[in-house]
Amino acid sequence: MKKALINLTFIITGLLFYGTSYSNNVDSILNSEQAPTGVVFEIVSGKPGILNKLLPSIKLDIDRLRNRYPKLPIAIVSHGREQFDLTSKNSSKYAVAHNMAKSLVKTNEVNLHICETHAGWYDINAEDFPDYVDVAPAGPVQINDYEELGYELIVLP
Repeated sequence: MKKALINLTFIITGLLFYGTSYSNNVDSILNSEQAPTGVVFEIVSGKPGILNKLLPSIKLDIDRLRNRYPKLPIAIVSHGREQFDLTSKNSSKYAVAHNMAKSLVKTNEVNLHICETHAGWYDINAEDFPDYVDVAPAGPVQINDYEELGYELIVLP
């Protein structure tokens, strides 16, 4: 029952943000005269393997944002089932996601967070993730913290 309620919550949240146009949000930021305080990309999906596709796409947008605003702070918060793509045991299966995550964190100075609370529901611990992935206590709280700092939120479909 608890898992069904949690899954329903994620579905409803996804539907609320379904109409958000990801690329238009990036373009809107790029067309601003002034840089935002920062940008946080939110990923919440139930699709295993999706980070293999999303992280390279996000990287392209980060490059565009940093070309316009070189020192722009950027974060990524994944708090759906896709976050399990980044467990150490999935490093071979989702090698693209792991290589991209490592590059984003170490080379591009992007903060990458996953949700410890959500992981705990599936008996996955913080130690199950590599060191380049920050395990935040709660993904939604992490996003809220960024927004309180003035970061622009970009919700990925």
